[in-house]
Amino acid sequence: MGRSLHLSAITAAALWALPAVVFSATATAAATVTTAAAGVAKTAEEVIARNAAARGGLEAWRHVERVVWLGHVEPAVQTEEVMLPKFVMHLQRPNRTRFEIKSKAASFTRIFDGGHGWREHNGKDGRPVVTPFSKSETDYAKDDQVIDGLLLDAASKGVKVSLDGLDTIEGQRAYRLSLKLSSGAERKAWVDVKTNLDIRYDRPSGTGTDPNRPVPTFYREWSAEDGLVMPHVIETGIAQASPSGVELPRRDRVVIEHVIINPVLDASTFAMPASPMRRNTKQQIHIDTGAPNITPLSR
Repeated sequence: MGRSLHLSAITAAALWALPAVVFSATATAAATVTTAAAGVAKTAEEVIARNAAARGGLEAWRHVERVVWLGHVEPAVQTEEVMLPKFVMHLQRPNRTRFEIKSKAASFTRIFDGGHGWREHNGKDGRPVVTPFSKSETDYAKDDQVIDGLLLDAASKGVKVSLDGLDTIEGQRAYRLSLKLSSGAERKAWVDVKTNLDIRYDRPSGTGTDPNRPVPTFYREWSAEDGLVMPHVIETGIAQASPSGVELPRRDRVVIEHVIINPVLDASTFAMPASPMRRNTKQQIHIDTGAPNITPLSR
């Protein structure tokens, strides 16, 4: 798969991973010492409380209503030295999303307005083609908590969390948690014992011959954004094999380069895509950020 090809395949799993963990406020040194002194958590409630503290506390999260991410996607399999696809991701509580990705050869958009979703991509004639979400895509999008994830304030969201035990994830000790959503859907999450930040999140693939096959997502390179901390690299998908049969160490990577918190979004941001336009007509991705040096993508 070349960098400029098959954007829908690259982003299908990556999109659903993005909102699972958005931000995490910086934990102070004192908080780290207190957590270490407390030892390993014994209950799911303890893990959730420590995770919330490491992420800045419930009140801080309640002030975040909307988020925009800008960055690029790095496919696990790269056969062409071309420009990496750029993306813009809009998030709004509780589960509204708009994900747009553009490469030199193609563009791809996924929108969910809270009840319905659509995919838009270039047809063979160059004009946009719009198709509705499948039932499984809609169900998953409805379950999502795009700003603060499923663990934070889990009880008020109707999420039941149980502590299964301890695992080692890429050399780090981690709490393994089972999550049961109010819809009946199930997820798995791993939280670092040392930092109390999310390491990994698994969801069923929902597609193919084995729809229950878990799709893992890993969160990496946490750093501060305006007093908040977030993972700047998100890896999604099953480890892939090269043509020679050797397993590749990397998965598809979403790299977040810029974050805008609580921007003013255009009313049409989460609306169903308009009817097809004539070829070569440009359509702006509306981001009213008020921030300098932010150029919306266009097509």
